[in-house]
Amino acid sequence: MEIATLFLANAAILITAFVLLWLVCLGLRDVTPIDSSWALGMVVMAASTFVLTNGNAERKLLLLTLCAVWGIRLGWYMLWRWHHHGSDRRYVALLDKAKRNRGWGFGKASLLLVFATQAPLLFLVCLPVQLGQVDTGPPLGLLGYAGAALAAFGIVFESLADYQLVRFKADEANDGKVMDRGLWRYTRHPNHFGDAVSWWGIYLVAAETASGRWAIVGPVLLTWTLMKWSGAPTVEGSMRRRKPDYEDYIRRTAAFFPWPPRKV
Repeated sequence: MEIATLFLANAAILITAFVLLWLVCLGLRDVTPIDSSWALGMVVMAASTFVLTNGNAERKLLLLTLCAVWGIRLGWYMLWRWHHHGSDRRYVALLDKAKRNRGWGFGKASLLLVFATQAPLLFLVCLPVQLGQVDTGPPLGLLGYAGAALAAFGIVFESLADYQLVRFKADEANDGKVMDRGLWRYTRHPNHFGDAVSWWGIYLVAAETASGRWAIVGPVLLTWTLMKWSGAPTVEGSMRRRKPDYEDYIRRTAAFFPWPPRKV
């Protein structure tokens, strides 16, 4: 299948899925489920590409498996967090601001500010699992295996960071405290770091092919988003307002890439 046809088919699937999810969120009056759909939507893109392309079978299966393990784990975790902790404060603030400043209702604001922005981002970030499945050759080689190992490391790193945070929050003695233990001692955003590493690994698997090399926009965009836009900046803004000790945590802890804590 030609790349243009593949993109059109996947875009149609993605738009349909996001419109249906938007209708569900209208009934819930909550757009927080978009977070789990971000991860699960990439799995859908990988699976649809697996069905629609005739690329190297071994590489296709590896890309689909890595994306599925990453996406199902993260998607389930985001659904669990929504169920236990309720609506995401970021989305509540965003939609309230749109209502105050622009007079937009929930439907219009959620469609234009959340769904219409996240759908194209999702499509671009998961380019490695789309373009990496197109070419019939070369066979899976050293770069592909190295990428798979890197992706596996990122998935484990991110999963462990989420687990440590859940355990920390479950202890009532930690109410109001800053999580600075485990992986969180070495980076303020180990979950985001693991996320980025996972997709750089997936990209390396795809980059063994001529078409897959063009997918570098995916991990670059994801890393920039996590470091500079909707990842670390939004989390840290909220943490600074709610936890006075967070400023000290910032001074001694690496922002994104893990590093031993500084002495303050």
